[in-house]
Amino acid sequence: MQSIFFEISIIVACAALLGWLALQFRQPIIVAYVLCGVLAGPWGLGLVRQVDLLDNISRIGITLLLFLAGMVLHPQRLALLFRKASVVTLGCCIGSLLVVAVALFACGLGLRDALLVGGALMFSSTILVVKLLPTTTLHQRHMGSVCIAILIAQDLLAVLALLVVGGGGGAGILTWGVLLPLKGALFVAAVVLLEQYVLRRMMARGEAYHEILYMLCLGWCLGVATVAHSLGLSYEVGAFIAGVALARSQISRFLSDQLQPMRDFFLMFFFFVLGAKLDVLAVRTVGLHALVAGVVVLAVRPVLLYGLFRVVGERPAFSREVGIRMGQGSEFGMILAIAMTGYGLVSEQVSQLIQFAVIFTMVVSSYIVVLNYPSPLGFKRGLKQD
Repeated sequence: MQSIFFEISIIVACAALLGWLALQFRQPIIVAYVLCGVLAGPWGLGLVRQVDLLDNISRIGITLLLFLAGMVLHPQRLALLFRKASVVTLGCCIGSLLVVAVALFACGLGLRDALLVGGALMFSSTILVVKLLPTTTLHQRHMGSVCIAILIAQDLLAVLALLVVGGGGGAGILTWGVLLPLKGALFVAAVVLLEQYVLRRMMARGEAYHEILYMLCLGWCLGVATVAHSLGLSYEVGAFIAGVALARSQISRFLSDQLQPMRDFFLMFFFFVLGAKLDVLAVRTVGLHALVAGVVVLAVRPVLLYGLFRVVGERPAFSREVGIRMGQGSEFGMILAIAMTGYGLVSEQVSQLIQFAVIFTMVVSSYIVVLNYPSPLGFKRGLKQD
């Protein structure tokens, strides 16, 4: 227990110091958190070693992030956007996979490994995209709704990819094609009914006590996320469904604003873990391929998204900005890399390649967004928007 307390204290203190320095030197705070993980983690000074435990703690931040994103997206808006989001998501993912695979194959990586790396890098980062969207954009504007719809569609694709990687064969196809959608539909219906006839009434009776409202809200989020995970969905998808169900309530906007500091605190652990898991010694063996994959993602994905958004009727400026905001690798890519290694589909070296590429794209993308578009982490005049 003393060790856990010591390590969390080190992380918070180090993240606070580096975050402050990042602001003084006009650098994105996310980069400071990743650097904190590199310096204090097992591959750095070794002050923090219980990375797996911290990874589980960081999942609370990711879950809250999706929950709060769902709380500002009414089900009707989500339904209207889902068809457009599906077209853009499929087109971008397939295009990204093929372009990255071709580039890596041309650089000497085996065709099978190149395709698997391309598959792991075909998603955009839910955490980074939502984190760098101003609250007003996320809550009230078309851009926020579109980004969330696409990210959720990508999350569902990522769940499918994890099922395929799990090697279920015919059983896996049956699970995804029949059982999982059925369970998902029943789960959504149950969540909506529980929110409307149980949670809403409980909140109405406790609305005079904000502490009770916060606890009910957190219990709803984490409870639904846990049930979703037990049904074969992810914690993140379950939290998002819980948030969308609660979005129909008038109190959702107030609760969303109040819970944001807690979300940001736990997300700090996620970026720390990213840096802590980075084996800097592996750069010598996979650095070139990781750099190629990262540069291709950063260069090609915004172009793909721009073209796809124009095809579905969005304005040029909107298409360009969303393309750049979503032009990075995803945390799901790292999860897929670890899963593929565990099932023997790729070597540890290829897994490190994927992880380096994801972190590289997330860091560079955060610089591009913060320097050019409004965000809560902006430091230029006019670009700092909470």
